[in-house]
Amino acid sequence: MSEVFGHRGCTEGFVENTLEAFLEARRRGADGVEFDVRQSADGALVIHHDAAVPGTGLIHETAVADLPAHVPLFAEVIEACAGMGMNVEIKNKPGDPGYDPSGALSQAVAAELAEHRRTEEVIVSSFDAGTIEAFRAAEPSLPIGWLLGSLEDLERARRVALERGYQALHPFFASVRAPFVERCHGDGLAVNVWTPNADHDLEAMVDMGVDTLITDRLSAALAIVARREAEIRP
Repeated sequence: MSEVFGHRGCTEGFVENTLEAFLEARRRGADGVEFDVRQSADGALVIHHDAAVPGTGLIHETAVADLPAHVPLFAEVIEACAGMGMNVEIKNKPGDPGYDPSGALSQAVAAELAEHRRTEEVIVSSFDAGTIEAFRAAEPSLPIGWLLGSLEDLERARRVALERGYQALHPFFASVRAPFVERCHGDGLAVNVWTPNADHDLEAMVDMGVDTLITDRLSAALAIVARREAEIRP
């Protein structure tokens, strides 16, 4: 049965990518959470989706002490997510502000996870293949997932993922069909979709057998999965 991950935590009444959002996701029974890692000007790993914080500026040009209090450190989020799965998205793509082609950001993420001994129920993802390759070089024991945009050729991505030895694909949900999920599973690839939110989309993804729903409607997704589990229970 599909697992349910809160997209940037539980955002139903909470600010995304904050400690409160992650703690609420755990309270509601989420299997895990997805969140975004960036690096400040002085090398701190922080959790925020956009390259800039409104009213503050670009994260990669701002010291961690000058970021708003609601922007948490990666270390704080690891602790808040104890007992849950974590989908750690490394925000690092060519053309993005502060893009790091050296692999240093991936290495820092790997070192933080190792320092906190968080090596189970973790998958690291990125839209940038070079970034996840750098992470794998730094920490080969952890699974990695390749994030795919809405216009991505999924069959090509599946073949590339197999060639490179990735463990998962993370496609936009609307691109996914049941035969693709079946082929991925036959190849040993997990399919973790983002971000189905409407009830009918959540139900369709569960019925296709995707491995993880990364969703903004955490409570609805949990209820749908629970209902599907009850329907198949003998």
